[in-house]
Amino acid sequence: MAASTTYSPETQALAVYEKDGPLRPYTFSRRELRANDVAVRIRYSGVCHTDIHNIRNANGWPLTYPMVPGHEIAGDVVAVGPAVSTLSVGDPVLIGVQVDSCRECERCREQLEIYCVEFPIGTYASRDRVDGTPTQGGFSSLYVVDESFAFRAPEGMDMSRAAPLMCAGVTVFAPLRQWRIGPGSTVGVVGIGGLGHLAVKYAQALGAHVVAFTSSASKTDEILALGAHEVVHTKDAARLQAQAGKIDLMLDTVSAPHRLDELMWTVKFDGVYSTLGAAGRIDVDPIAVMLGRRKVTSSGGGGSADIRAMLAFSAAHGIYPEVEFISPGYVNTALERLERGDVRYRFVIDMARGFPTGKEA
Repeated sequence: MAASTTYSPETQALAVYEKDGPLRPYTFSRRELRANDVAVRIRYSGVCHTDIHNIRNANGWPLTYPMVPGHEIAGDVVAVGPAVSTLSVGDPVLIGVQVDSCRECERCREQLEIYCVEFPIGTYASRDRVDGTPTQGGFSSLYVVDESFAFRAPEGMDMSRAAPLMCAGVTVFAPLRQWRIGPGSTVGVVGIGGLGHLAVKYAQALGAHVVAFTSSASKTDEILALGAHEVVHTKDAARLQAQAGKIDLMLDTVSAPHRLDELMWTVKFDGVYSTLGAAGRIDVDPIAVMLGRRKVTSSGGGGSADIRAMLAFSAAHGIYPEVEFISPGYVNTALERLERGDVRYRFVIDMARGFPTGKEA
């Protein structure tokens, strides 16, 4: 496959220039295409709660500024390197939280690259394995990535709503796949937000009985409309206790630190409690785990096998996030709204609305 000669690396973006700072306009050049690279013109980029964590550097990692967030990317291939064999110019593709790995360890060979023993290379706030330059994310007009980490969208997929599937979607789909959820299973979902509402949709489509746990009684009708069979208000002790020992797999998507004790008792003997919200800290009484021989686990998202399975399943069942489309210039406001839970259920940046200039961002 011949390399395209029309590639221009100049990229418009929104970047953070200091810890906890606002996003402001930023122009930079993507790398020249390597042999297996594709250049992707970004059409849509999802806004994730992890972006807030990184903007604030909540983990205390050494970050390089300016930093361009964004790891839920949907776009079209506009150029390919000379050795690219799986994609062509014009293909619709999706890029997620990871853009490289060692390719050689046992996890990588199993297509679980997100668990690479040499650590996965993130879409942003990471370091390129080849030249050590900082990776810059999807709040931008262009991305360059090895073809192995750009996933062709299934035929008929709605690209305008597909970007959040690459983080929120695969994060909840992977444990459902790992624990073989299907008819006869009971799945609990804690926290009905960006991840949780997709967990409800996937579990229901897999044939499971879905019990949603929420602290917001006002959400009951809309959660049922998403596909949940039952909604339990976590502040209602009697209803919570009535669920004791009923859940095969609990998906906890809450993004703030919290205790698991009362929720843990809803999980069956030998059942699984999977924490997915990157909460920073969770607390649980070990007795609640021990007495039911329950498993407490998590998921780092998904490797390439999970992503392909998730995309195929999403397209076949018409599963997409509920989204609010925004312009690039609205992202700072969107992040503030996301932090206070004022979104149903995912923001998606529509790049066609144009990047801001000056102080507009």
